[in-house]
Amino acid sequence: MNFYTRRFNLYLLLMAGLVLAAGCASFKKKDKQMAALRVHIESPASVAGTSETIPVIRSEPVMVTIANEPILTEANIVAASLLTAPDGFAVELKFDQPGSWTLEQFSATNPGKHFVIFGQWGDKLAKGRWLAAPLINRRMAGGALIFTPDASREEAEQLVKGLNDNAKKTAADNMKQ
Repeated sequence: MNFYTRRFNLYLLLMAGLVLAAGCASFKKKDKQMAALRVHIESPASVAGTSETIPVIRSEPVMVTIANEPILTEANIVAASLLTAPDGFAVELKFDQPGSWTLEQFSATNPGKHFVIFGQWGDKLAKGRWLAAPLINRRMAGGALIFTPDASREEAEQLVKGLNDNAKKTAADNMKQ
């Protein structure tokens, strides 16, 4: 009886390599984050059906009435970053051209009011809450919005990573069109 051990060993080696490669691929960490962000504008309380009152800041909630429809979303963001501030950290959002125009228009026409920011992050966007309500004190012509979120540094990092991943995906989708 002829038995070809070399051929058998080569076959066994190839099969072991395939099994190891498939096994290692299943353990790769998914490093894409998900995030969503909505920027609303403060609204008069007398506008029925188009506004709602929400609590901002978990430790000492402040009630703010906002327009139901956001003026900006994560689709308008081209980059997000975490900045170091003297008393902690802040999030900077940079918007695309239409988003920059919207930010400038609403900041110029609503001095003394607030932008109210809602964020979601994590797997399946499970975590989310009202993060900040920065006061509009001047016209914002640079296309960037900086705010201090009511979130831990880890949560802010997840939000920023998710927003940047989303911005990259949106840019890639726009390039395909």
